Amino acid sequence: MPATDSAAAQHLTEKLSDIIDRAAGLEPGQPLFQARRFRMGVVQATAASHDALLLQPVAGLSVANRLRVAVQVCQASGAGTLAQHYQQLLQAQPPDDESSSAARPAVQQFAHTLTTAPRNGDRAALQTLKTAGLDDAAIVALAQLVAFLAYQTRVVAGLQALQLAPSRPEAQNNQQLSNNASAKPSANHPAATAVIRRNGYTNETLDWASWLVPVEVADATALQQAVLDESHPQARTSAYYRTLVHQPLMLRHRSAAYNAIMYAPGGLPRAERELGAMVVSVTNGCVYCTSVHAQRFSQLAKRTDTVEQVFDNPATAGTTPRERAIASFAQAVTLRPQALVASDITALRAVG
Repeated sequence: MPATDSAAAQHLTEKLSDIIDRAAGLEPGQPLFQARRFRMGVVQATAASHDALLLQPVAGLSVANRLRVAVQVCQASGAGTLAQHYQQLLQAQPPDDESSSAARPAVQQFAHTLTTAPRNGDRAALQTLKTAGLDDAAIVALAQLVAFLAYQTRVVAGLQALQLAPSRPEAQNNQQLSNNASAKPSANHPAATAVIRRNGYTNETLDWASWLVPVEVADATALQQAVLDESHPQARTSAYYRTLVHQPLMLRHRSAAYNAIMYAPGGLPRAERELGAMVVSVTNGCVYCTSVHAQRFSQLAKRTDTVEQVFDNPATAGTTPRERAIASFAQAVTLRPQALVASDITALRAVG
């Protein structure tokens, strides 16, 4: 190939590939590379989230401090290739100013807490950041960054495990899907509207109170108001959205990724996506998120038996082999992303 053609091909590869592809060892033309593009909205919103979280200015939280957090979280999650990516970006940054250096220990401790013990990311943890000099907008940026890294490292871990697992012939895949489609739970189950309260979790609607100060709509910038309007019909009156809109671009791209993952047509049925999210929420100890995903699962599946099982023990939850496999994988990728192996994938393929 002539040098000019080679350079053009390299440019095209860089344009087509993103950080997750490179960290997982995927290249254009590979089936798994193409499989990621089944939901281009997810790929694009994930890349945009990376840039919004790590490269745009945030008062009180330098790019260098955010990149140090990224290296730290990726190393703790066993995502070595991602850690190298962020380390390279960090090395290109200028030295921190005095205030950023002073806040660094608190920033890194908070990131460590959210990564290893998310239940402990409480009001006291936020107050430690405020004492270190971070304002509410910087704290939102930091929390959103750690959440994004948790997602990014697990996508890479899942793709790497997929590469290790032998693929199933397409005809066998189709037969397995057909077999599992008929594997319905027992008809003897609680109604979809039944209220469940077990082990500190519920499927009831919960109010959400912010430990930070939400943005007042009257004081919001034009960008903040635009992002609120595109986020949710009730976002202007929601403390949740008005807190996250301290960082409007982060909220915009994070919401785009979430919506593409959870609601786009095709692929995993909606109820099973909610099942996975519910298992993750219980595993991480998030009562509010659990209630949201439990409600949506019940509405879509028209039953609550699996909800009760997840509240009791996510590791064994599920009323069919397929549900149990999904719940088991959701907990595994939450607790041990660095230890995912081919058998984690073959267990899913075995149920279609």
